[in-house]
Amino acid sequence: MAISIDDIKKLRAMTGAGLADVKKALTEAEGDFDKAKELLRERGLAIAAKRSDRETSNGCVLVKAVDGFAATIALKCETDFVANGADFIALTQNILDAAIAAKAKDIEAVKELVLADGQKVQDAVTQRSGITGEKMELDGYNTLEGDNIEVYDHMGKHMLATMVQTNKAAAEVGHKLAMQVAAMKPVALDAASIDPKILDEEYRTAVEKTKLEQVQKYVDMKIKKAGINPNLVDSEDHIESNMSKGWLTQEQADEARKIIAEAKPEGEAQLKMPMIEGIAKGRVEKFKKESCLVDQEFQFGDGDKQTVSQWLAQQDKELKIVAFKRFTLVAE
Repeated sequence: MAISIDDIKKLRAMTGAGLADVKKALTEAEGDFDKAKELLRERGLAIAAKRSDRETSNGCVLVKAVDGFAATIALKCETDFVANGADFIALTQNILDAAIAAKAKDIEAVKELVLADGQKVQDAVTQRSGITGEKMELDGYNTLEGDNIEVYDHMGKHMLATMVQTNKAAAEVGHKLAMQVAAMKPVALDAASIDPKILDEEYRTAVEKTKLEQVQKYVDMKIKKAGINPNLVDSEDHIESNMSKGWLTQEQADEARKIIAEAKPEGEAQLKMPMIEGIAKGRVEKFKKESCLVDQEFQFGDGDKQTVSQWLAQQDKELKIVAFKRFTLVAE
């Protein structure tokens, strides 16, 4: 049967699908709008299944606060071309609006919400996937509840969003704190609120890193005593490269290899664990200072070097940070 341009326009407005896809669906459905919509949905499911192993490293992150409830959400896709599309951003906004209105508690609850056009959120995402031909998925749903929440979309690029809540109204201060969270990516509000598992992992990593450094110092000392520059022999690739450039003789290369093979176990045998553990603890303390919001150096003051807590006290001695959330699609 012939499909009118008005019918095509109508279904396109309802679904956001491309003209060719809409015409094909209507033709196959013999003009039945409900059947055509189902065909478009099934196409989205097929594409989602086919591309299930694809990486969704692009997308749109939005943030919003309304009447004591704030949330971030990310709709992820494969390419920045799709991520920057007006329809994709609009769908992300519609999902966020629905989540805010329902005060949804988690991502699974968001997926079950019904949008203004009558579609469930997950179905709308699947349909958009069918339209663009890219895998899509929801992620980064974070919430804060209560008064005095400021939100920030970093540079308006929809790639990084933050929320900060204070114990009393302070919009300008809250905005700067949200910018601080975006720029300095804290992992916790203060040392007491860091997950102990994170600290344990940081300590183990610091111990191993310190051991490697101490052994390397011992090896470098032995190489220097032999009259060879340690920087020229710090890896097999460098040894070969520096020999080809004439910066290292074959004899020096062979001697360096021999020293490295002998000095590494010697250096490991001489490790002093109390010293290693002391250095590792110092590194964990540095991690805390850099990773706890209140202890970080404040980036948006008037030039004086202050921690966030010091700057906050200058603004209002009673003002405190209650909570913050941060989500980004950018690899860090």
